[in-house]
Amino acid sequence: MTLREVGERLEQFFIEVIRERRHDVVGTSLKGLLFLASRFYRRAVQFRMWMYDNRVIRNRAIGCLVVSIGNLSCGGTGKTPVVEVFARSLSQKGRKVAILSRGYRSRDRSLWTKLKKKFASRRMEVPPRVVSDGRNLLLDSIRAGDEPFMLASNLRNVVVLVDKDRVKSGLYAIEEFGTDTLILDDGFQYLSLKAHINILLVDSTTPFDNHHVLPRGLLREPIRNIRRADYIFLTKSDGSPKLRHLKAFLRRQNHLAEIIECCHKPQYLEDVFERGRRMPLSFLQGKRVASISAIANPASFNAFLSELGGKIVVERHFADHHRYRQQEMIDFVNDAKAAKAELIVTTEKDAVRMPRLDRRDLPIMFLRVQIDILSGQESFDQCISRICFI
Repeated sequence: MTLREVGERLEQFFIEVIRERRHDVVGTSLKGLLFLASRFYRRAVQFRMWMYDNRVIRNRAIGCLVVSIGNLSCGGTGKTPVVEVFARSLSQKGRKVAILSRGYRSRDRSLWTKLKKKFASRRMEVPPRVVSDGRNLLLDSIRAGDEPFMLASNLRNVVVLVDKDRVKSGLYAIEEFGTDTLILDDGFQYLSLKAHINILLVDSTTPFDNHHVLPRGLLREPIRNIRRADYIFLTKSDGSPKLRHLKAFLRRQNHLAEIIECCHKPQYLEDVFERGRRMPLSFLQGKRVASISAIANPASFNAFLSELGGKIVVERHFADHHRYRQQEMIDFVNDAKAAKAELIVTTEKDAVRMPRLDRRDLPIMFLRVQIDILSGQESFDQCISRICFI
């Protein structure tokens, strides 16, 4: 078992404890310890915020428009499609856009490069990783990370950079590519770079999980910090009137931010290994489907498959951002065949992490999903115009 697999198992274990799926002695004891730890974490987060608010720590303005898109919780809000629609809309309006990502779980530079940088007599400045220069895709998903790779694959005329230091990657985007608009992917907690517009995503199906911050819950910071947002996107909305209570709660936390409701709308199926080979959504109707995913919220993905007429006969879920091994895929294909599945379906984000299979006994396809604005289209258009004319 690799170190990454050990980490994934620990992550799954703690998520089960946080969501109270473990009722044994270990789970009960850990909940108490995690609650105490979350009190300290909450204070640390708010102290950091106070330091920035009172200019004890100063954020950096780099002479370029910065749009931050992020969330309060750890994953599962459907952030990547929102980043994509913003980048595409701004690019079509004539802005020169760069997406700055930290490249979560991407493979970093070699140990030798890190050691040279650490012990060099003169400071060794390592440039950001360029996933796309706006014309060409330059890195694979291993070096880039699955989300930056997916964004770079779907966007033309948009630069995608990966670096933990997004002040550095922002300056690089300006100097090397003439960028005039930076999008901070997962940037709501990245305070080192001054954002002109903060866009916060809230999952309408599970808005704040159990309302606790890490490590007792999955919130990165307290709910009251919604006040920093200029726009709030309610993702995975079904447009139902029952969301009025959630909207009222959000308005109490932030009475100035515009609230925009959107859903993730399936577009088509595409072959994982033969890009461009697409099938309409009607292809799922009546099919026996094997579902495989490694995302924060697999339930919403499986719900899509069922709503589109697929019958899920076998389902497998891995830890978020899991990178599939070939043997895992072979085993799953065999399980799918044993269950008489007619095809295997995964998410677009998972598709970039799957190893190529020379023999494919079943079609393996991913579900392409895009953002659809349900309410607040005018607010979205105003947001894009506001960015374009700043």
